[in-house]
Amino acid sequence: MNRTDYTNLAKGWEFIEDTAYAAEPPALHRLRRQCTDAGFTQGSAAQAGFLAMQARQLKARSVIVLGSGSVVESAHLLEALESNDPDVSGQLTTVDSSAQGTSLIRRVFSGVQDGVRTKLRVVNAKPSVYFPRLNAGDYDLIVINGENVNYESALDHAHRLLRVGGELVMCDVLAVDVEGSRGGLLDPADHGDKATHMRQLIDETLQDERFVSCIVPIGTGMLLSIKQ
Repeated sequence: MNRTDYTNLAKGWEFIEDTAYAAEPPALHRLRRQCTDAGFTQGSAAQAGFLAMQARQLKARSVIVLGSGSVVESAHLLEALESNDPDVSGQLTTVDSSAQGTSLIRRVFSGVQDGVRTKLRVVNAKPSVYFPRLNAGDYDLIVINGENVNYESALDHAHRLLRVGGELVMCDVLAVDVEGSRGGLLDPADHGDKATHMRQLIDETLQDERFVSCIVPIGTGMLLSIKQ
């Protein structure tokens, strides 16, 4: 493709994001503002919608969301879990290593449990400490976002926790949605921790024969991996 093609794709990416945001109900727009005011800027609307679509396609029952204050994504995923098999109670687990992020998620979803079938679990812990406690093969979808530490050993944790056919989704693989980013993978001169890690992680993931993986241009880049 030439420069014009790439420019048009960038415009198309912007159109897709604007369309996805416009499709979100007013309640989610208010939730975004609430989270931003609390110091937790929420991610792409297209990304959140795509994650919910993946949960529906997988007919997911158990989902883990790892990341700092990923409230809007969790709301989308909760709706998806509620729309799946009405005879089965799903479970949505949000894991945040920051006490502030955990408090925000608990506050936003307080009272929700009474009105839904899906069980909500909010955990304040580092993934390296929490994930080894979970049962192997119990999860359908794992979503990772946020700080660089959240991606450490992601493939090994996901391979143990996911059922066969389950999916690991790593968000912000372009490493642009992080404090101090200098362009992420889009700028070869960015040698920040997350950009450097993502360059290695993408290569490692695409070569890992335990998964079938691909990168998709949604949000700030997503790396999808299905467990073999």
